Amino acid sequence: MLATSVDGPITTVVADHLREGVQRAEREQRRAFLLELDTPGGLDTAMRAIVREFLDAQVPVVVYVAPSGARAASAGSIITSAAHIAAMAPGTTIGAATPVDAASGEEAGGKVVEDAAAYAVSIAEQRGRDTEFAEDTVREGRAVTDREAVEIGAVDLVAADRTTLLTEIDGRTVRLADGTETTLRTADAAVDDYRMGTFAQLRQTLANPTLAFLLLSLGSLAILYELASPGAGLGGVLGAVMLALAFVSLAVLPVNIAGLLLLGLAVALFVAELFTPGIGVFAAGGAIALAVSGLMLFDEPFDVDPRVLWPTAVVVGLGAVLAGRLALRARRAPTVSGSQTLIGQETTIEEAEGERGRARLEGSWWNVRSDGPPLRAGQRVRVVDLHELTLVVEPLTPEKK
Repeated sequence: MLATSVDGPITTVVADHLREGVQRAEREQRRAFLLELDTPGGLDTAMRAIVREFLDAQVPVVVYVAPSGARAASAGSIITSAAHIAAMAPGTTIGAATPVDAASGEEAGGKVVEDAAAYAVSIAEQRGRDTEFAEDTVREGRAVTDREAVEIGAVDLVAADRTTLLTEIDGRTVRLADGTETTLRTADAAVDDYRMGTFAQLRQTLANPTLAFLLLSLGSLAILYELASPGAGLGGVLGAVMLALAFVSLAVLPVNIAGLLLLGLAVALFVAELFTPGIGVFAAGGAIALAVSGLMLFDEPFDVDPRVLWPTAVVVGLGAVLAGRLALRARRAPTVSGSQTLIGQETTIEEAEGERGRARLEGSWWNVRSDGPPLRAGQRVRVVDLHELTLVVEPLTPEKK
């Protein structure tokens, strides 16, 4: 069977992780999908996505509120109720699912509570659990201990640890979404852990409201600093990255869109390094933006290995610095093509008539004239200027030869 754990708030990151876990368990035809849960609650949208995934699952879903001291509060209570098998460790609690207004932090009322209560009751009915408790958790904020939860039928059993849980539920029959019944064979089942990837862990960390506020504040300050004293560039880059992370954290900006924006920023910074090479600030900012965009552009199970992502960002940044240096050297180098390359070259007068004549230079015939003494055939001269299509020359004196 496949097992994962959630220790923290219910966010869209957790919803994506559990959805992928259920789908993997279905693909691999696992005996069950086990979620070990300890949460204070979370986003309503994320909770409903998880519940929908559990109700539609074609594999038995087991939610285990653990370890001792853990809780399935608020959204966690309804998620636990949506599982085929709901279990709790000794010393755990479940309930307190009254909706809270995200803006004010106070309990919601009216239509919001009515909707949440009906939702909780419908899930409890579908899983054959106590509907009175499901309604009380929403309307009254009721919470109960593990023993009381078993007594009232809010959960199925209490198990001291994972091994005991798998032994206790072995042989139980559950009904899947398509109406088929399956018997759990978990006593001797091998358990594979399904952990969050690096990017998912980063996104879950960013979901912290305090961190989101700090990123938003510091990002805005960095942008203001860059506008007040333009030129360095690094403040603007860091500000843009922090604002993108803050918008992702607040669920204002989709993760993949933020990744694309940061990728565009990285490309722009690398181009800026080519045109304004300095100490590599633009390249460093581009490398940072590229690395963060690499984390955001790809979801599990196709996320980029950090052992590839970070070195690649560093190499691309160094490459941008080198390209900027080469571009600067090319711009500072003397002209190696065009008419200006003729000045300073020497040739022999082939035909002469007074101050004018003709000579061959670089395989072509040129009209020449002298601003000094008259020219003569066979005379060696040096090109000193170019006037339209006529070379201005001066005779070579013996000293110049």
